[in-house]
Amino acid sequence: MNETEDLFHLRQRIANDDQLAYRQLFIQFYNKLSRFVMGFTKSKELTEEIVSDVFINVWRRRKNIQEIMNLKLYLYVSAKNITFNYLKKLHRENLTDLDSVEIEPEDPFADPGAAMITREMNLKLKAAINELPPRCKLIFTLIKEDGLTYKQTATLLSISESTVENQLSIALKKLGSSIRYTFRHN
Repeated sequence: MNETEDLFHLRQRIANDDQLAYRQLFIQFYNKLSRFVMGFTKSKELTEEIVSDVFINVWRRRKNIQEIMNLKLYLYVSAKNITFNYLKKLHRENLTDLDSVEIEPEDPFADPGAAMITREMNLKLKAAINELPPRCKLIFTLIKEDGLTYKQTATLLSISESTVENQLSIALKKLGSSIRYTFRHN
């Protein structure tokens, strides 16, 4: 079963008050939405609160969930909207203490040497991604890490698909140059 069919069935089950389906949706998207929101907030606590609000809203509106044609896109758009509302509120209240929080993924390797090399490569790649212009970075993350299509990304960001394609191309060229430079000089 592909992701679209899986989400279709989850959507049906959630509409019928199936808490297990809701939990599956949560597990499938919590980390992806957290990475997406963290790109805006730079705050682990605020990110957790926003992503939780997204899922609370899904459960509250579960009877109407069948009306949502693309659940994945809906989750990202909801996360974006809630994030912007929170950030506006924080800005109005002068509470913009959104320091960057580094989250290190769990190391899947048992071999310490391989783990160290992988960690080092991931850090270099992450540093290269962080050096991208903001729009390139966001588009790269949505497509390459979160698995959105060009069309979904364009819809989410209210830009054209060709802009998405151009920005992703710029991001990939910059990352390629950065990685090649790192390998040559280390």
